[in-house]
Amino acid sequence: MSAPAIALEPARGPDVEALVGELDAYLRGLYPPESNHGLDLAALLRPGVRFAVARREGQALGCGALVLRGDGTAELKRMYVRPAARGLGLGRRLLDFLEETARQAGCTAMRLETGVAQPEALGLYRAAGYREIGAFPPYAADPNSLFMERRL
Repeated sequence: MSAPAIALEPARGPDVEALVGELDAYLRGLYPPESNHGLDLAALLRPGVRFAVARREGQALGCGALVLRGDGTAELKRMYVRPAARGLGLGRRLLDFLEETARQAGCTAMRLETGVAQPEALGLYRAAGYREIGAFPPYAADPNSLFMERRL
């Protein structure tokens, strides 16, 4: 079986909708609505957003997005790897791909908001060099959220 390929693509189509839907369902099970800060599919199609999908033999296995903030930062959003594809290093590959995409867009820092009940995600980000920071716009402090940044 071939290794998954990662590429930028529009956030549309049934397989992308299914990925984002799975992520939304997972997050709804962990956090109250006011602590869920995901972008919807329409927002993922806006200018300034880059959406990446990891695929193997055409099947979508994971995704992630960047929001280019226009101030030298990019925000990481919608990171998700399907349970059957976990353990393959795909989350790290998606993160590396999106960081390189941000560098190519002229960004010097990546930021993210993630939930406190996601130890695997926190481990990934910390291992990649992300450090905790205070809430950044458009967020307010939230006991269910951690805010992180990595200089590129």
